[in-house]
Amino acid sequence: MSLNSTPVANRLHIAFFGKRNAGKSSLVNAVTGQDLSVVSDVKGTTTDPVTKTMELLPLGPVVIIDTPGYDDEGELGELRVKKTKQILNKTDVAVLVVDSAVGKDTADEELIKLFKAKNIPFAVAYNKSDIKQVNILANNEIAVSAVKGENIHALRELIGSLHKTDEDGKKIIADKINPNDIVVLVTPIDESAPKGRLILPQQQTIRDILDAGAVALVTKETELAATLDKIGDKVSLVITDSQAFSFVSKIVPDTIPLTSFSILMARYKGFLEEAVKGAAAIENLRDGDTVLISEGCTHHRQCNDIGTVKLPGLLKKYTGKTLNFEFSSGTEFPEELSRYSLVIHCGGCMVTEREMLYRIKTATDSGIPVTNYGTSIAYMNSILKRSVEIFPHLYKTLNP
Repeated sequence: MSLNSTPVANRLHIAFFGKRNAGKSSLVNAVTGQDLSVVSDVKGTTTDPVTKTMELLPLGPVVIIDTPGYDDEGELGELRVKKTKQILNKTDVAVLVVDSAVGKDTADEELIKLFKAKNIPFAVAYNKSDIKQVNILANNEIAVSAVKGENIHALRELIGSLHKTDEDGKKIIADKINPNDIVVLVTPIDESAPKGRLILPQQQTIRDILDAGAVALVTKETELAATLDKIGDKVSLVITDSQAFSFVSKIVPDTIPLTSFSILMARYKGFLEEAVKGAAAIENLRDGDTVLISEGCTHHRQCNDIGTVKLPGLLKKYTGKTLNFEFSSGTEFPEELSRYSLVIHCGGCMVTEREMLYRIKTATDSGIPVTNYGTSIAYMNSILKRSVEIFPHLYKTLNP
């Protein structure tokens, strides 16, 4: 990923839904000004979600998603509809595409119910209005023609008006530091580190520190002691990769606040309080329990991978129990969680806040405790209280 590009998880996700042959793909192409989706008169041409990151004026950086027809049929059709439903979990603004000549039917109304149930703002675009006009339109409805290019800019404006966000006011750590503070970031470089670059949470945290007018000093865990020997009395905060939490906590004096990238990402995505509560459920694990370890992205797993190797090992050692583990990655987060005793999720840097909170809610609605990598690792190393000290409301709950 370029340092100049907006991360996918921070982009507005605009998804186009509707029945087969309503003209979704044609409308996506018209809105983006690109031949993003294959267009055909044959029903069901779009068989899998098509995703494109781009700059879309006047909205800025976005992710455009073209979905399969919601009325798809047969065994494969059911799988495509399931994929379409999964897209809803990451959708910030939905566009329901309706064939003007046909009008809404039960499939369209079912989609509208899903939008409302998931609190997704949506627009209804009556496509093919050059063939048949729609005379009565609600505030969130618009008549367009993908073929003629009619009202395409107005549709973009409507989509933009539907998206309400406080994203610009959200900070990873900038609101907890002061100008000219020195923040040390510990970034281990081992076999799991990507070649030639830092991982996304590290990049984002560095930028957030710089935006606060503070100083970001980056070091490996093996050089941390020497770094603190030179400037320790000037350091305001240390942020470490979760995998090095135990090692780093022994080096950083108690007088210097310490936290992790994963804990900061949980806060940024809006579920740190739930993660802190969920970590305590580790104490309740029993022999034979199953733990779901979930990652928001897909990547080639290394031999000493944190999710599939290090965390399971740490959990078994800490609890002394015989545990079962299941793993999910990317978009494949289970909808049914009742068989799990605990869910441990990654920091969610590659997942939108909407999708991350959906996953957390799926767990809590099922009565399943949920936490994340950094929070659980801090808990099992007896440094969770210290790692949330910079967040007083959480620190007080752990130190009544």
